[in-house]
Amino acid sequence: MDVQQQLIFLFSALGASNGLFLSLYFGFFTKQKQRSSYFLSALLFVLSVRIIKSIFFYFNPQLSELFIQIGLSACVLIGPFLYLYSTAVFSDKKSNTWLLHILPAAFVLIVLCVLYPYWEYRRLWAGYIIKLIYLQWFIYIIITGIFLKSILKKLFSKESKLKDIDIWVLSIFIGITLIWLGYNIGSYTSYIVGALSFSFVFYLLVLFWIFKRKKNTMFFEDQVKYANKKISEDEAIAFKERLHTMIIEQELYKNANIKLQDVANGLKVPSHYLSQFLNDNLGKSFSLFINKYRIEEAKRLLTIEDNLTTEAIGYECGFNSKSTFFTAFKKITGLTPNQYKKEKH
Repeated sequence: MDVQQQLIFLFSALGASNGLFLSLYFGFFTKQKQRSSYFLSALLFVLSVRIIKSIFFYFNPQLSELFIQIGLSACVLIGPFLYLYSTAVFSDKKSNTWLLHILPAAFVLIVLCVLYPYWEYRRLWAGYIIKLIYLQWFIYIIITGIFLKSILKKLFSKESKLKDIDIWVLSIFIGITLIWLGYNIGSYTSYIVGALSFSFVFYLLVLFWIFKRKKNTMFFEDQVKYANKKISEDEAIAFKERLHTMIIEQELYKNANIKLQDVANGLKVPSHYLSQFLNDNLGKSFSLFINKYRIEEAKRLLTIEDNLTTEAIGYECGFNSKSTFFTAFKKITGLTPNQYKKEKH
């Protein structure tokens, strides 16, 4: 191999081998045993097997046909494990429904391998079977995307902020999609594109993990440890009343620079507790929550105050610019401040 080929082999092989190592780590060596960790382990394992097959077949076309069949077969489980990992991260419900995704795929896989082994039906695998496998993988990408729809919307929302775990799962989802795309355009470019895509995505995810990881957590999912400790309904009602009383009495919404941490400090609760309450119990981001108080005050002033301009009212209620005031008012009420004022006069 020339230098270029050696570099391609090194980059792709390191990605695949490290992916295999991490699959073992998440499956057997993490301190907190969670279903999502096992699904992530399985996802990395089947991906690594598929990539390793691609690498060795690219550099050694005379590779054992049994090994080729194992690599191609691993693709059948990539989609199901992607979906199962994504759903397990955002749900604390424990059930055996995951078997409905794995057992049928495993059964079809066994039937194909027994009745139509690759070394006897090479053309069939290269034609219809591999196309069906990639189609199944793509269908699971679509299903997973639908499940992550609410998180994908946050990417384009100014009101909702993505959490670290949201970014992590989205990165994996997008990465798997890119790898699928890499394999499907391989016939037009180069067969090694899929393997290189995996290595590229893998190292980006590792860098993301390193730079975003907090000191008191071992992995992103540990940051959502309170997800399995939901705030009870009675506790949420009492906390909502405390929160409302403090904001109204201290008129915190009039502070244009108010932050979630400031409110949490005033209530003497951790910021993650307040954030969880707003997201899980009220379904709002902190900015939307505060803006609703500001808009209520603005509606009151627009009705009774004739000496202040509309822009001045926005500043009085805690908005730091005319544009943010108008945008928030229209989003919450469906009217501009001036339209609202005309209706009330």
